[in-house]
Formats: sequence, structure tokens, C-alpha cells
Amino acid sequence: MSLAFDEFGRPYIIVKEQEKKRRVKGLDAIRANLKAALAVSQTLRTSLGPKGMDKMIVSPDGEVLITNDGATIVEKMEIMHPIAHLMVELSQSQDDEIGDGTTGVVVLAGMIIEQALTLLDKGIHPLKIASGFDKAADMVIEYLDTLVEPGYQANHEDLIKTAMTALSSKVVTKNKRKFAELAVEAVLSVADLERKDVNFDLIKVISKTGGSIEQTQLIKGIVIDKDFSHCQMEKKLTNGKIAILTCPFETPKLKTKYQMNITSAQDYHSLAKKEQAYFVDMVQKVKESGADVVMCQWGFDDEANYLLLQNGLRAVRWVSGTDIELLALATGARIVPRFEELHPQKLGFAGDIEEISFGTNTNGMIVIKDLANAKAVSIIIRGGSKTICDEANRSIHDALCVVRNLIVDPKVIVGGAACEISAASMLRTRADDISSVEQYAVRAYADALDQICMILAENSGLDPISILSGIRSKQLSEKSHRFGVSCMEGCVQDMRKIEVFETLKSKKNQVSLATQVVKMILKIDDLIEKVME
Repeated sequence: MSLAFDEFGRPYIIVKEQEKKRRVKGLDAIRANLKAALAVSQTLRTSLGPKGMDKMIVSPDGEVLITNDGATIVEKMEIMHPIAHLMVELSQSQDDEIGDGTTGVVVLAGMIIEQALTLLDKGIHPLKIASGFDKAADMVIEYLDTLVEPGYQANHEDLIKTAMTALSSKVVTKNKRKFAELAVEAVLSVADLERKDVNFDLIKVISKTGGSIEQTQLIKGIVIDKDFSHCQMEKKLTNGKIAILTCPFETPKLKTKYQMNITSAQDYHSLAKKEQAYFVDMVQKVKESGADVVMCQWGFDDEANYLLLQNGLRAVRWVSGTDIELLALATGARIVPRFEELHPQKLGFAGDIEEISFGTNTNGMIVIKDLANAKAVSIIIRGGSKTICDEANRSIHDALCVVRNLIVDPKVIVGGAACEISAASMLRTRADDISSVEQYAVRAYADALDQICMILAENSGLDPISILSGIRSKQLSEKSHRFGVSCMEGCVQDMRKIEVFETLKSKKNQVSLATQVVKMILKIDDLIEKVME
């Protein structure tokens, strides 16, 4: 404690918070860190594969989330340990870079961590383990390039088949063909094939509760989840000109505090006429510009809404900033911040504007088609509940990312853990050529890759050891890397024949990211935690 005085000379006591440092050093710290990260991976282990289990996450306010998407699960979990939080960042990195494989990358990291713990118990130094894992990852990434499927042209049907593999583990697996077709059509509609670039900002996904998943549809245009501001406005328009406003249809307000005293009916009528004059002037400027539809980011006064109806104008209010930007990009309109700046050259164009509704849902949606810059699409997801719609939204996102990756890099490998088993066999062969102690880490990495196959088999209700031995036997006897576990049929099959493919970019990214995270954890040998008394 210490004594101090304030500006008036009055004394007060400052109580300093006492703290101590709790330290975990050396191999104990490394083991503790590895086990903390492993706990997160074990949570996702049962969610891997097309028959993986879902997780129910309940928030503190009682909101329930059911999903098997790895990135979503780890993001919603309350993880306090700083090392375990690295697994969250790992999954998020995979999601940001690739969009698919978020569960696989965390599970692979967990399998590598298990092997690292075993090597530590044998007395191998952590740096040697990290160096061996790094060598193994480089060999696997190089080897994966030799497993690329020949003859894959990334045509329409090939893209659909690869997207269907990504959707096999999702809630929409029964309709995976339909969702894969929607994803391929959406990406190809907005893709710049010359630059091999896909702008996801031009693909809008909207979830609408009600109906069934089969009613999910793709609209080549923009869908705004709003209705016209007045129920008597005409619901359909052909060849419409669109004005985009970021100023409200309201009377100007003073920026300082003010008072207004109305002492007579004459004062009231005078004020009403002045306000109406503002609205008449606003609507007149819109009409003079030649606009047929007004998209406004802010609200309307009732008087302005009525005047818009009387002048035959259609209007939508409270349009989000994201939709405003997308509308400007797709229709060729300029965003207008003030009514005085409205001009015919700043209007956008759309061939078809219509308000539609779904079933008993009273809230409509504005569908804008035949755009001036026709590179924008919308996917309307239907589902019986909000939970189903949200999970279907995450599913279509993964499918879109898979198709996008194939547009950028059209190379695929077979799935079903076939490439992992083949790579593990390669590592064991090449480990014999390594004279240092790192060969143990390389063999351990091969064991970690084998575990991916066993987890897939286990999650499908199969005998893991029997499936693993069956795949190895088939690959050696047939001299082919394409044999893997068929989770849906419960046997060892040629993955190319049953059309199970993964993008090469995703698999290489998983191996690289998982290895980097484990290396990072292995190099942390001192955990200092401040504890307040």
C-alpha cells in the first residue's frame, strides 16, 4: 500500500494488486501444451467423414447450434487455454484459405500431436521431433503432386462430382447432387475464367425458413430480403431504372438541441405544410431523374411513402450497406448521398424487378434480374427450421469454395484416405534413408496419416484395423494409390470408380498448416501464467 493526495490535499490509500507467477517449464510444459491442443482435436474426431456425428453447442443465453462443420464448432467453443486456441486459428486459417477441410486439418494436427507425445516419452528432443515432422510434411506435399488424377478437365460434370464429395458429410447429403449443381452454376456465373478469379461478393446466399431443402433455388440476379415500402405499390416492373440513395426521406434535423412551441392551430398547419413541402421536393427530384424504383439505405416518413405511391414510384427502405454496394456493382448505378445529386446518368438498370413471397410468409423479397452488369447471382436456401437453414448455408459455402478452388487450380486427388495411406507407405520407405534420429519422427508422421483412415472407418461403424490392412493390401497388390475406404458402402474400393475426389490444394494446405501448428507447440517450453491474489 502507498499513501497519496488528491488535488485538494485529501489523503487516500493506493492498494497495489499482488501477483505471483505460476510457471511450467521444460518437457512438462510441452506435454501440457500438446495435451491441451489434443483435447480440441479429440472433440472433432467423431465429426470427420461423410458419416461423422454432429455437435450440439448451447450458448450462455440458451441458443442451440447443431453442426458438424469444424470451423464453426471450434469457433463457438469456449476455449480458455492459449495453446488450445491455436487449434481454433488453425481451423479458421483453413476456412479462410480453402473453405473446406476444416475438420480434417484439426483432426490431422491431433494425430500428429499424439505421435509427438509418444516420441517425447521415448526421450527424443522436441526440436528433433519438429524437424522430422517438417521433413515428412515436405515429402508428403511433394508426393501428393504425383497422385494428381490425369484427365481431369474441370468441366461442368467434373466440378459437380468434386462438389458432391464435399457435401457428403453435410446435412444436405440426400440432395447433394442438387446443391452441387447450384454451387457450380453460381461460381461459373461470376467467375473470370481468364484471370482464374472468383469474386464471392457477387454470390449472395439467403436463408428463408419454411418449405423443404428441395425448394432451394438459384436466381441469376440479386435478391433483397425486403418488400416494397407500401403494400399498394405494384409488385412487378419491366425495364426499370433504379436510384440508390443513402439519404433518408425525412425532414432535416438541427444538429443542436432545440425547442419548438406550437401555440395555435395556425402554427401547426404552417409546420405541416413546410414538412410536406420537403417531401414533395424530394419525391419530385426522384421523379425528374427518371427513376422507377428507389433503393434507400435509411427509413421513410409516412408522408414521403404516401407521396411515392401517389407518383407511381416503387421504393424499398432499410436496404443493408452490403446490398447497396452489390446493387450498385450489378446494375451500374451510382450511390447518391443527397437528393440534389440525383441525375439520369446515376441510375442503374434492371430488366425485371419483382416482389415475391413464399407460402404463408407475409414478408416478401425483391428479386432483380436481367442486370446491366449481369454478374451477380443469389441462392435462396429453404428449410423447415432455422437450424436446418443455417447448416445448409454452411454446406453450400463449402461447395462454393471447392468449385472456386478448382477454377483457380484444376487438380484433384482421390479421397477416402487413399492418398494418406499411400503417402504413409512412401514415408516409411524413405525413412530408412535418413541416418539421424529424425527418422523416428518421419515414421511417426506416417502413423498419424494412417490414423485418418482408421478414424474414417470408425466413424462409419467399420472395423478400423481390418479396413486399414485391406487398403494397404489392395494398394500393394494392385500397385495403385486409388484404393480407400468407402464410408457409404462399408468396404475398400477404388475411389475413382465411385467418384470420390478432393482438391489437391485443400489436401496440401491441410498437411502444411497442421504441421506448422504442431511445430510451433513443440517449441514452447515455458508457460508463465500470472495469477492475481
